[in-house]
Amino acid sequence: MTTLNSIGLDSGKTKALAEDLNSLLANFQIYYQNLRGIHWNIKGKRFFDLHVKFEELYTDANMKVDEIAERILTLGETPLHTFEDYSAKARVPVGKNISEDEKAVRLIVESLTELLSIERAILDKAGEANDEGTNSMMSDFITEQEKTVWMMKAWLNETV
Repeated sequence: MTTLNSIGLDSGKTKALAEDLNSLLANFQIYYQNLRGIHWNIKGKRFFDLHVKFEELYTDANMKVDEIAERILTLGETPLHTFEDYSAKARVPVGKNISEDEKAVRLIVESLTELLSIERAILDKAGEANDEGTNSMMSDFITEQEKTVWMMKAWLNETV
């Protein structure tokens, strides 16, 4: 027998979705910290352009972290909130002491590629659970991040 939660979704399916969203949340937190680090540590002739771009990206990532956590709460679960939990679930590469422009941009591409993989899996599960709220969020994230990957690859003079 299916039990529906207060927003009319299957409780078992939303619990599983919340677990996946917690994984996404953890990986977004690592991505966010990476962006802060490269924003602070970038050096070289492209400093001014990249410093501003990295700030734009970490501001966006910070908002997405909040959206993900709030979606987990909406589904009736608790968002992860410790660095220990984030590290345990991290699939996004950790960038440490990166100050070179190309290494920083490659870290962003690698991170977004991993986030896109997680988001696509969540999108599939959200569709199966008839969870339009999560589905819509993932679709928006995917569209935006695909464009960012394209732009970063163009900056690197590489094709997608």
